[in-house]
Amino acid sequence: MSVEQASVNQLITDNIDIWTSTVKTKSASGRGSSKKRELYGVKKLRELILELAVRGKLVPQDPTDEPASVLLERIAEEKAELVKEKKIKKQKTLPEVTEQEAPYSVPKGWEWTRLGNLSSDIHYGYTASAKPDSEGVRLLRITDIQNDKVNWRTVPACDITDEKAKSYLLENDDILIARTGGTIGKSYLVENIDLQAVFASYLIRVKRIRAVYAPFTKVFLGSQLYWKQLIERSAGTGQPNVNATALKHLLFIMPPFEQQKRIVAKVDELMTLCEQLEQQTEASIEAHQVLVTTLLDTLINSVDADELMQNWARISEHFDTLFTTEASIDQLKQTILQLAVMGKLVPQDPTDEPAAKLLERIAEEKAQLIKDKKIKKQKALSAISDDEKPFELPIGWEWCRLGSLMNLISGQHLKPKEYSEVPLENGNPYITGPAEFGPVHPSFSKYTNEKRALAEVGDILITCKGAGLGKLNKVNQTLAISRQLMAIQSICVIREFIFAVLDSKYDYFQSKGVGIAIPGISREDVTNMIVALPPITEQDQIVVRMNELSNLCEQLKRRFKDSQTTQLHLTDAIVKKAV
Repeated sequence: MSVEQASVNQLITDNIDIWTSTVKTKSASGRGSSKKRELYGVKKLRELILELAVRGKLVPQDPTDEPASVLLERIAEEKAELVKEKKIKKQKTLPEVTEQEAPYSVPKGWEWTRLGNLSSDIHYGYTASAKPDSEGVRLLRITDIQNDKVNWRTVPACDITDEKAKSYLLENDDILIARTGGTIGKSYLVENIDLQAVFASYLIRVKRIRAVYAPFTKVFLGSQLYWKQLIERSAGTGQPNVNATALKHLLFIMPPFEQQKRIVAKVDELMTLCEQLEQQTEASIEAHQVLVTTLLDTLINSVDADELMQNWARISEHFDTLFTTEASIDQLKQTILQLAVMGKLVPQDPTDEPAAKLLERIAEEKAQLIKDKKIKKQKALSAISDDEKPFELPIGWEWCRLGSLMNLISGQHLKPKEYSEVPLENGNPYITGPAEFGPVHPSFSKYTNEKRALAEVGDILITCKGAGLGKLNKVNQTLAISRQLMAIQSICVIREFIFAVLDSKYDYFQSKGVGIAIPGISREDVTNMIVALPPITEQDQIVVRMNELSNLCEQLKRRFKDSQTTQLHLTDAIVKKAV
């Protein structure tokens, strides 16, 4: 059902909650929430405004306006005069727009035409190397155009003769369109230019005609009508690309001249409103995240069990309003992890064998493994100073270094001839890095018979080099590992607890990473890591409780995603109904 022009404001205000609350989660690697969301509601509102604009549904029609057919005649006359004065070459006549081509009906006084009819020329830019430190004629590139703006002070100069520059100098009301790559179709309206500038070869210029109202052309270049045609005409193999000929043939909707001005004024007004909604929504999301972080921090900073229960009661009263985003649920999971490794997740039992006894048993087991030549003797670990201890331990717990609880296997680099992409008889999978990590266990596509660095079932893989520094995975079959990985083999401790400890230390590993091009951590960074060790019985209880709470978080996340999907569909339905 169409929306009458008078109800556009009502369409926006009646659905304000939809526009501001519909947020789409982006897929992204790593931790944190920065840039992992898209304000989908506001994005769709912007698209709707532009779509209503080019369909004649944004502002009322005025029957006294000079019809677009007369405007098109005036444009043709101006182009003919430019040809006569030899300022432009005569262009090939573009085909008329047939009724079958027109994608929808338009108001009385509007006309379908082609983009090439509205320009004195549509042509490619100048090929030259940028000279950032030079003065002279500027060379505008795609990368200089950010959010429909250009900072001319940062646009580099280029070498170009005065004669050559005449063909490429930019003028106000010129429109530039990116013709290739990831920015294909992106447009920029030249306004208030007060210096000499030409445009680079990856841009196409729609050269101005005085009789054309360029700001409306820019509105059209943001509409779905434009983007749909552009995608169709740039489709093909390899990198997407659109040429000048294709742009000339694009269908263009032409309102009366005065109507164009009213449309642009209304679009500007509503886009300003969208910016305000976007800022308010971002501020609300940020405030929500700060609130969640602050309240969850009270759990971690609780000095005893009574205070912890009081702080948890405060949070649980508002659980349904606090944990309403994927980021907040992830924060809750991280808090559970921190509480677990600090001894605040389950109550202590004074009858449990203390961790000090467990450490003695681990030392005996390691000594026997060394004697049996199953593991190598390790360097002695330094004593833990009071300054290194980040919090007070519960009764029965002990501070130790990770190296005292495990054997560490460093990965080895294999030459291409030492592995295969097909399974080998008596061979093992070969894992080269975190790109092969799954949600729990790694996947694999390489195999080897080399036995130099093998991780066994139950080991924990940790990334020690590259962008995935500190990422973890669990080994569920014998694997050969590359030098980008290490395998942690726990001794006499619950492996799931050690995994939780390592997971809680992600920031520690990130901070230890050295190297500009390829950050990395050493064996010593891993073995010297401080661990708060609970009694073995409590380790088991912690793991059980963590799994219960982790499952709860996953249920919350699934519920959130279902709700988010419903909201996305609702937003799309409102937009579809409006046009």
